[in-house]
Amino acid sequence: MAGKKKQPRMSQKDLRKPRKKKVSPLVKDKIEYVDYKDVNLLRAFISDRAKIRGQRVSGNDRQQQREVAKAIKVAREMALIPYAQRVVTQRKGDRRRGRSDRDDSRYEEMADDPQLEMQSDEYPEPEDNGDVDTVDDTMEEAVTE
Repeated sequence: MAGKKKQPRMSQKDLRKPRKKKVSPLVKDKIEYVDYKDVNLLRAFISDRAKIRGQRVSGNDRQQQREVAKAIKVAREMALIPYAQRVVTQRKGDRRRGRSDRDDSRYEEMADDPQLEMQSDEYPEPEDNGDVDTVDDTMEEAVTE
């Protein structure tokens, strides 16, 4: 039975609008040589956590990306650029359940329970024996001898 051949379906990727390729800052500024001492230029290729951005993000071609990565690594070695930067953010509650910062009622119940409270008699402090020298006493004896 001869039927019509179905034309292949176009994928979602083919239906999308073609993206304009990113232009590298090296091409924009007509930079021929990437110098490790040019920290301001190198910071354009580093994320806020001091990671080297990828080719796709920065718009570099392979050779430019290789030069930039090499320059960044040398600059890090010379302590011009940090290896990592600490980013401190405050949490704004539990995102999983939509709760506020913490459910403190659970902790208040624990504090009211006498069995869960730790008493000071449970862990008595060790007694100081006269025959045991402390580290300071031994150091003083070693210095005086």
